[in-house]
Amino acid sequence: MNASLRHPSGSNRAPLRGKPAQRGASRLVAKEPLARRVSMPKTSFAWLRHLTWPLLLIGLGYGTYELSLRALPYADQPISKISVEGDLSYVNQQAVQQRIAPYAATSFFSVDLTGLRHELEQMPWIANAQVRRVWPDQLVVRLEEQLPIARWGDEALLNNQGGAFAPQELANYQHLPQLYGPKRAQQRVMQQYQVLSQMLRPMGFSIARLELRERGSWFLSTGQGIELLLGRDHLVEKMRRFTAIYDKALKEQQANIARIDLRYSNGLAVAWREPTAPAALKPAAVQ
Repeated sequence: MNASLRHPSGSNRAPLRGKPAQRGASRLVAKEPLARRVSMPKTSFAWLRHLTWPLLLIGLGYGTYELSLRALPYADQPISKISVEGDLSYVNQQAVQQRIAPYAATSFFSVDLTGLRHELEQMPWIANAQVRRVWPDQLVVRLEEQLPIARWGDEALLNNQGGAFAPQELANYQHLPQLYGPKRAQQRVMQQYQVLSQMLRPMGFSIARLELRERGSWFLSTGQGIELLLGRDHLVEKMRRFTAIYDKALKEQQANIARIDLRYSNGLAVAWREPTAPAALKPAAVQ
C-alpha cells in the first residue's frame, strides 16, 4: 500500500538531518543605531569644586589681614592707665612706677608685656609679676611680694620657698633667724629649718641659727641660748630622742644647759654652763 506524506508548508524540500526543527513563533528585534551604542565621555568639573573652597579661604584670610593692617592704627591707642594690684608691704611704690614708666609711653598693642614682667621681677622684693591688657587702652599689673623667713648668711634673705634675695635694708631684719650653708643649698637648709622649727616649737624653743657645715654636719642654736650638735644624718630621729630626754630629765635645768651633743647612736651628752661668781661688794667709805 503506497502512501505519500506532504508537508503543511507545501515545500517539497526535506528537513536537514541532525538539526531539530524550530518550533514556536519568532520575531524580529530592531537593532539600536550605532550612534546611540557608542557612549562619549562626559566632562567632569568636580576638581573645580574642590579647588574653589581653598581659594575662597585664602582670599578671605588675605582680606582680613589687609583690613587689620588698615584698622590697626585706629585701634592701637596709647596706654592711658596702668593699675598696680597686690598686697604690698615692702615694695617701694615709687620704684615700681619708675620701672613701669618706659612701657607706659607705648601703645596698647605694641607694649612688651614680657619685658615689663621681667623688669619688675628684677626688683628684690618682687617674687612674681603678672601683666595683662584691658581693652581698649589699659594695663593691669599684679605683684606678689617676697615673704622673708630667715637671713641667709650676712648678705641676703630667704623666702618661704628657700629662694635667696638681697634687699638693701638688711639691717632691718636682724630679728630673723640666721641660716648658713654652701652655695646653692638654700632650699635644703630652709626645708630643714622648717622641719626642726616645728619639732622645737612645742618645747618652747625657737631657732636663732642653723648651719650646714662644709663636711655635712648640722649645728643649731636656739633662741634660749642652747646649742645642739646634730651630726650629718637622722636629724628627725635625734630630735625625737632629745625631746623625750629633755621632758624627763633636762627641763628643770634649762637655764644651766650650754650645749647638747646628739651625735650619739642611743643617747646624748650635756655640757653645763659654768656657774657665775657673785660680784664682789665694794667697801663702803667710812667718814
